[in-house]
Amino acid sequence: MAKKIISINKKRKTAENRTAPDVISRGAGKSWIYSDKVKEHFFSPKNFLQTGEENKFDFNGIGMVGSPACGDMMKFWVKIDPKTDRIKICKWQTFGCASAIASTSMLSVIVTEKGGRKIDDAMKIKPQDILKRLGGLPSNKIHCSVLGDKALRAAINDYFRKTGQYDR
Repeated sequence: MAKKIISINKKRKTAENRTAPDVISRGAGKSWIYSDKVKEHFFSPKNFLQTGEENKFDFNGIGMVGSPACGDMMKFWVKIDPKTDRIKICKWQTFGCASAIASTSMLSVIVTEKGGRKIDDAMKIKPQDILKRLGGLPSNKIHCSVLGDKALRAAINDYFRKTGQYDR
């Protein structure tokens, strides 16, 4: 799950397999530049969609942002109850760094907790809301929460298209 780095010590002619700098833990001689909440959502992501489960949940909205060619890519699948307008299931896949994975995981929790967010309330979620729940991100990683927000909006807009709600 974590990016791995292989470094070569030319003097000793040894190779060291270590975790990439953006996912190393602080404390006990190691460093972790993220909050414990980010660590939790990176190492134990919530609502992750396993490959092959795409048809298991009868999703009615799918949204994707980013590009695998240039960096982070996020895809959201949502199951919205048309009677209550609540997001009942939110699954995702993210290809990116620890911040991207943690942001996507946290956003999926935010929209499904307490019986699911109403669509209108979910559309009001801002990247700052994700950052706050994560305990912050380094300034050069804030764009990850913005991508998550855009992917969720794309999934909700796909639901609107599929249900003929063009005015929302």
